[in-house]
Amino acid sequence: MLELAAGQGLSDWCLAAGFVRNLVWDRLHGYRPATALNDIDLIHFDREDMSKARDRRIEQDLARRTGLPWSVKNQARMHERNHDAPYASTRDAMSYWVEIETAVGAALDEDGAVVLISAFGLDPLFDLTITLNDTRPKPEAFEKRVRGKRWLQFWPKLVVNT
Repeated sequence: MLELAAGQGLSDWCLAAGFVRNLVWDRLHGYRPATALNDIDLIHFDREDMSKARDRRIEQDLARRTGLPWSVKNQARMHERNHDAPYASTRDAMSYWVEIETAVGAALDEDGAVVLISAFGLDPLFDLTITLNDTRPKPEAFEKRVRGKRWLQFWPKLVVNT
């Protein structure tokens, strides 16, 4: 998946959210195979072409090639949906996500090595917690995500921090 994402030629990109988070939680719970994903989140940052149409074309191409659902979102436009000041980068956009453990991504560098990107470091993800982001203090959205995504049912060792 990382190689397919890298092949898109996007700037400041990573596979993020559940793609990384769920894999870590699965490993910490001893789950194999990995828990199925709702989609594969490919995020990037490009102020030159912020069109949704471009992201949809990439999603469709990746879905056709893999048979899996993809979600592609240019973070350079997401501040509008979230009613924030414009973001400066993919990492900056991630720093506004509802829970901090989700704000982790993986990309490939020019040599093909995996690079991890995180707005809050990796410790919270490996601590088996789900933590409300103080930058976006929306407890109702946080609680809705925890319930709706059923994280505690899938990964019972998780502890919710509010």
